[in-house]
Amino acid sequence: MTTESLPVRTDGTLRTPAKKATGRRVLGQRAGRQHHAGPLAYVLLAVMALLSIFPLYWTMVAASTDNTRVSQTPPPFLPGPNLFSNLARAWDEAAMGKAMINSLIVAGVIALSTVFFATLAGFAFAKLRFKGRNILLMLVIGTMMVPPQLGVVPLFMMMSELGWSQQLPAVIFPTLVSAVGVFFMRQYLSEALPDELVEAARVDGAHSLRIFWSIVLPVARPAMAVLFMITFVHAWNDFFWPFVVLDMTNPTVPVALTQLSAGYIRDQSLIMAGALLGTLPLLAMFIVFGRQIVSGIMQGAVKG
Repeated sequence: MTTESLPVRTDGTLRTPAKKATGRRVLGQRAGRQHHAGPLAYVLLAVMALLSIFPLYWTMVAASTDNTRVSQTPPPFLPGPNLFSNLARAWDEAAMGKAMINSLIVAGVIALSTVFFATLAGFAFAKLRFKGRNILLMLVIGTMMVPPQLGVVPLFMMMSELGWSQQLPAVIFPTLVSAVGVFFMRQYLSEALPDELVEAARVDGAHSLRIFWSIVLPVARPAMAVLFMITFVHAWNDFFWPFVVLDMTNPTVPVALTQLSAGYIRDQSLIMAGALLGTLPLLAMFIVFGRQIVSGIMQGAVKG
């Protein structure tokens, strides 16, 4: 290569394409290089994992001993021999079979309806143009600032007028959709769903429901999985409103567990056994669907 063919800077010096190409290769190698965690990162992760698992382990230890052993100082740190007998007692005394079926119905319906309606409303607030959109969105967000305890009395009166008192619809219908879910899906779809994709579908003649079914739902699947998991866990663990509107003949799991704490002397091992029974379905669900949820989160992060 002659000097005449090399690019010349304005100051008269020659550029070096070989160095530029080498620099690009170095940057490419750095971009594709895997970053390995150091020993400190593994230590911190191990400590956080132990701190997260310890409450569940302590619940199992307390549920496997008797009330006298749990109350001793220092408390036991190894499982005892009474785990299955305490679980059987808690199952019978708290009617956990019916309570788990009720909680599964309540949490499942609430989670599915919240995911569907929140995704539908989130799509409308994120990509559709209509009058009063911002005002309606501010009203939805504003409901998050109102304490739910303020609406207990009128809500209970409404459920009584409908004849739903002491029945599962009284727990399900007031929570079919949440403002948090609508805002969450709106924020996700604003970033993950390109406007050009929606406009292209409209040019092809698709109406809003068709766009929602064929385009929005596949794009929003990672966020829907996360919202379903969060909503299901929250509905399963909800105590206040089910305790107000239900009785012990038709309870959910948190309401049924109050039966174990009744009496002058509380059996802490029995209460822990009931708490362990109420936690096992959530653990099983996370073990079965946890990988799909995590992969959905990572897929959404890559697309975003």
